[in-house]
Amino acid sequence: MSHIDITAKNFTAEVMEYKGKVLVDFWASWCGPCQMLIPIIDQLSEELKDKVKIAKVNIEDNQDLATKFNVQSIPTVLIFENGNVVDTLMGLRPKEEYLKALK
Repeated sequence: MSHIDITAKNFTAEVMEYKGKVLVDFWASWCGPCQMLIPIIDQLSEELKDKVKIAKVNIEDNQDLATKFNVQSIPTVLIFENGNVVDTLMGLRPKEEYLKALK
């Protein structure tokens, strides 16, 4: 597991100012589908460690970020490229869909 925990304090530096792709997983500990997504995110982190930054936002601790990006259900995965949202995947998806979104 190699991901960055994102908060309001480090969001700009870790996501918005990052040159490249960042997968940001909005989740909560009480969310069953979010828990089912953990192994997929861990696999993506390992497979893409030199190509994509993997980050997680706990919406319980960072409601302002969830609101800013209009996260209305979880899990929601946002793909950023050079600070811009380029794709949104809502709900639990197969690993292949996350890989496709990251290409």
